[in-house]
Amino acid sequence: MQRQRARRRWLRVLPLLVLAACLAALGGCKRAEPAPPGREDRLVVFAAASLREVFTAMGEDFERARPGVEITFNFAGTQELRTQLEHGAAVDVFASADQRHMDELVRSGRAVGPVVFARNEPVLVVARESAGTIRGLADLPAATRIVIGAPEVPIGRYTLQLLDRASATLGADFRARVEARVVSRELNVRQVLTKVRLGEAQAGVVYRTDAHAAQDGVTLVAIPPEVNVLAEYPIAVVAGAAHPGLARAWVDLVRSEAGQSALGRAGFLAPSGDGSGP
Repeated sequence: MQRQRARRRWLRVLPLLVLAACLAALGGCKRAEPAPPGREDRLVVFAAASLREVFTAMGEDFERARPGVEITFNFAGTQELRTQLEHGAAVDVFASADQRHMDELVRSGRAVGPVVFARNEPVLVVARESAGTIRGLADLPAATRIVIGAPEVPIGRYTLQLLDRASATLGADFRARVEARVVSRELNVRQVLTKVRLGEAQAGVVYRTDAHAAQDGVTLVAIPPEVNVLAEYPIAVVAGAAHPGLARAWVDLVRSEAGQSALGRAGFLAPSGDGSGP
């Protein structure tokens, strides 16, 4: 009797099992769809310290045009930023104050397709109390406290280059006489500017854009063009960037007419061969 009851239960269940197997064979079971790709809502930009004001302002416009997108900036000396990137920092865009550091990133496969988007010009900044003494590059050895960038920093290397050039007309020992008055070598151009503004140094070499940002805090003294150098600023999307779409959009903005206009207002020069800009 029990065997018969068990057989009847099995006969009732069997059609359901057959139906389920048929549905599965016909694709009746819904397959899980792959998750949609992540939405790009964050951009990380590493940029030379001299780009702080203009990039920050451009970033606000960038975010307004893309609701929900957030930009994170890291402004520092180019050599510091390169070191952070080489040690695994998550970065989407890298903007350098010189070609040398960018070239190294390209050679190591960490940056792709760099393009020069601006140029900059070194100038002397002089503390207000020393403005009557230091009126030109030739007067620089008369200062007792000078601050410049460290040699590995772009502004520091540019400074040494222009001092070498000046030695051809101001005396073979001109660079040596200036360096004898150097009291510190800073890791980015903003640190040079700050020490002059605070009176910790009488003079320093910074970019024209930094002197522009300082407004009335220091006196700007132009360097003769025949001995000066021009800094070139390349920008590139970082290889393996987490947000490549936004990274390309940022590079496009910087190179656009609106971006170049903003850079020009901040005191940057147009890229070589570009007739726009100041």
